[in-house]
Amino acid sequence: MLRQSPASPLLSLPGAVPAEGPDEGVAGHYGDLFREQRTLADGSGFVDLSHRGVVTVTGDDRLSWLHLLLTQHVSELPVGHATESLILSANGHIEHALYLVDDGTTVWAHVEPGTQTELIAYLESMKFFYRVEVSDRTEEFAVVHLPAGSIAEVPDGAAVRETAHGRDVFLPRGELASFADAHGPAIGVLAHEALRVEAHRPRLGLETDHRTIPHELGWIGTAVHLQKGCYRGQETVARVHNLGKPPRRLVFLHLDGSEVHLPPHGTPIRLASDGPDGRQLGFITTSARHHELGPIALALVKRNVPVDATLLAGTTAAAQEVVVEP
Repeated sequence: MLRQSPASPLLSLPGAVPAEGPDEGVAGHYGDLFREQRTLADGSGFVDLSHRGVVTVTGDDRLSWLHLLLTQHVSELPVGHATESLILSANGHIEHALYLVDDGTTVWAHVEPGTQTELIAYLESMKFFYRVEVSDRTEEFAVVHLPAGSIAEVPDGAAVRETAHGRDVFLPRGELASFADAHGPAIGVLAHEALRVEAHRPRLGLETDHRTIPHELGWIGTAVHLQKGCYRGQETVARVHNLGKPPRRLVFLHLDGSEVHLPPHGTPIRLASDGPDGRQLGFITTSARHHELGPIALALVKRNVPVDATLLAGTTAAAQEVVVEP
């Protein structure tokens, strides 16, 4: 059973409209989706991601121990250096995605909403004799995102993941309201998602299903280190990288802007030439309305779908851009 985070107090801000689906518990928007996107793209405001799970690992062996379990090379992770990593099944399928930083004494990670309980159960089962402590800190800490270019000051002592896309701040949950007062305007997760789709960045549970392997999403390199030691699922990663191609590939779609409704997650993808009754070749993973590009989406399609083919997402025409090479 998924353990959800407490509902955000920022849902009481003027104009807040609750998000749905995996982002339930925070605001989808605050009244003007495109204005919020432009504000975020310009490096202002912040995004309330307090619905995400927060997990910490402490102890002298934390990095060497995590190195054995994760797809990323973290045994010598520098203090303050952000990284991301996966946990795979024995068959190489993606089970968890972690967004990490080490502050010198503690590894902080945020994960998809509600997945922290299952993640912690797995980590606890792998502790053996290692000097580590794993904790669910979701009820104590909330994640907020400051976009790239933001000049907002981070509260003293807060753990921060700084990436090319901005800074993820692990904030004491009781300080959310005061942070919003100091660093607003608040930006809803729909704007954050639209910019994520534009950047072709995959998300666990949306771009993945029960059989997704990292190669299909372009997670090799960013979340999977190909020269590190053994970890669960490594055999599949190495075999596909060295000897074959993944069965599916992530694509970016420009959707027909005349359609009123966006195709939701799971919408079948077909060749436009085959029509809406043609053979299904994939599915929409995330769709969004972008302030400049219009309706856009990410989708997983079979590797052999021609890269220049016009597609149909349900009944919506879609032109594709390559994200993962066939």
